[in-house]
Amino acid sequence: MFWLLFAVFVIWAVTRFYLSGEDLSAYDSPAPQPLVEQTKPSAEHHKVVQSLGQLSGMGEGVSRKQRLQVTREYLDSMGEDVTFDGEIIPLTGTGFKGEWLVPSDSDSSCRTLYIHGGAFVMGSPLSHRAITTKYALLTGGPVLSLDYRLMPENSRQAGIDDCRMAYRWLLENAPDGKLPVQTVYVSGDSAGGNLTLSLSAWIRDQGLRAPNAVVALSPATDSTLGGGSFKTNEKTDYMLGPLLSKINRVPRWLLQWMGWFSNRINPADPRVSPVLGDLGGLPPTLVQASLGEMLLDDSVRYVNKARASGSPAELQTWQHMVHVWQIFVRELPEAQDAFVEIDKFLQAHRGEQLKEAAA
Repeated sequence: MFWLLFAVFVIWAVTRFYLSGEDLSAYDSPAPQPLVEQTKPSAEHHKVVQSLGQLSGMGEGVSRKQRLQVTREYLDSMGEDVTFDGEIIPLTGTGFKGEWLVPSDSDSSCRTLYIHGGAFVMGSPLSHRAITTKYALLTGGPVLSLDYRLMPENSRQAGIDDCRMAYRWLLENAPDGKLPVQTVYVSGDSAGGNLTLSLSAWIRDQGLRAPNAVVALSPATDSTLGGGSFKTNEKTDYMLGPLLSKINRVPRWLLQWMGWFSNRINPADPRVSPVLGDLGGLPPTLVQASLGEMLLDDSVRYVNKARASGSPAELQTWQHMVHVWQIFVRELPEAQDAFVEIDKFLQAHRGEQLKEAAA
């Protein structure tokens, strides 16, 4: 009996003081307010929700490996019919994978690094071309869409390392060779938003040239799963809800231990939970999230803590939207509105010489 009680105490202590991280409830306020009051979503949003209905039953009756392959193929199919008035160039000889999206009349001194989402186990430059091509058109410069190494074939740290390597490389290289950079942006969604915000802090700590602006779309910022919206918004998150409903039935402490063993990184480590790190001295950061998504609190707490730490951070929220609704920019007027706001933010922090040239 003694050893059983001792084991229970050890598990509790490790969970409480090592795996859970700091209490972030102080950063639940101020509460998010929608950018535009919207009593109901657009008709196009209902079509998107219907198209996502197949996610709940995808891969049933097959092995976990086969299910992962099916969902990877589904996500990639979302980018297969995206058209682009420019050139798509696969990266070679860089030590990491990815592709350049180079718009017509591209200004190579203005570069964007985009880090795709997909729960760290799926997604690719192909799956997110609706977003990356939009960034290329908005910025007028090339976009480096990173194809970082995915789990479970690779470690979580491998994907983090790819992001760091890509940013260092981007500072010195353009599609047409080594060229100095005037303006650099970093953006990502969901899991890619996690990697984006983690990268932003690492850039600061390394003393590297900071991005002019950072944009995170529905980012996952807390791998300890401490946000209440992860459970309260399950029914209103039409993308993540069907995929993560089973996870919500598992006790949080057990999920933290499972994450620790699968990632080989403490879930409270700022590398995988950027909201739990030092958020002072960061570049201008825009976060967009849906009020109905499971990761809402991840965005709210990150922005509130960053602002309290003195960093210029802004949160924009929309009502009713699916997780990372911006990927449906060709279908959703709300996604088009989101990119209008992103464009305003990027232009406000563009390099001074480029601002003068545009004027």
